[in-house]
Amino acid sequence: MSTITTKDGAEIYYKDWGSGPVVTFSHGWPLNSDAWDAQMLFLVQHDYRCVAVDRRGHGRSSQPSAHNDMDGYADDLAAVIEALDLRDAVLIGHSTGGGEVARYIGRHGTRRVKKAVLVAAVPPIMLQTPANPEGLPMEVFDAIRAGVSGDRSQYYKELAIAFYGANRPGAQVSQGILDQFWLWSMQAGVKGAYESIKAFSETDFTEDLKKFDVPTLVLHGEDDQIVPVKDSAKKSARLIKGAKEIYYPGAPHGLTATHQDQVNADLLAFIAG
Repeated sequence: MSTITTKDGAEIYYKDWGSGPVVTFSHGWPLNSDAWDAQMLFLVQHDYRCVAVDRRGHGRSSQPSAHNDMDGYADDLAAVIEALDLRDAVLIGHSTGGGEVARYIGRHGTRRVKKAVLVAAVPPIMLQTPANPEGLPMEVFDAIRAGVSGDRSQYYKELAIAFYGANRPGAQVSQGILDQFWLWSMQAGVKGAYESIKAFSETDFTEDLKKFDVPTLVLHGEDDQIVPVKDSAKKSARLIKGAKEIYYPGAPHGLTATHQDQVNADLLAFIAG
């Protein structure tokens, strides 16, 4: 397998496809880089080089005990970018991966970055706080922790339904899409998946977003049941200078699968523009 070893000894798996201008992909929780396969294949066919990473504790990366937080995730992404000497890269992140991209820019700057894309991303902050009264209450995330630490297999099966909007009237979500969510989720180590809940829900990315100085696309489904659009994308776009916004009416959190062709077209137009 293609891996790099970080300073703390974690092995981070990555896939590196194609040649041409570089696009990197950071995945959502509790999945792995396979969740980006449709976008990667499409962009490779349009002459881009696509690099995607399995977050520590997820997929084919190792399951270290430490640094299962946004700083750790961003530093792992930086380690891959440095090891492969990627330059002028377009950084794309979905959900938790969007937080990873934001924290990467906050910690490592944009020296190697040409553009950024936040897809159904968790910034600025998901948790309800005095400064973010529109956020989700802690009880929501405690319930996720209970699901992961309990019968996580069944929990992931049930989570997939809301993730892809299969519980909406008229939804056409294949059993295959739901099954692959379960498969990818079960490949995540339980400790890393559990600790990632705090990372994606409680991390405040406000100052990271203010450091964005490259063209940025904010893309989100308006019927996102996992990361509500009004408390995420709408706020992030106000914090990122000159951000471009695209919203899909009726689209769920897992829009890269349910709206694959539309997402692919919008990503290509932004990357090539």
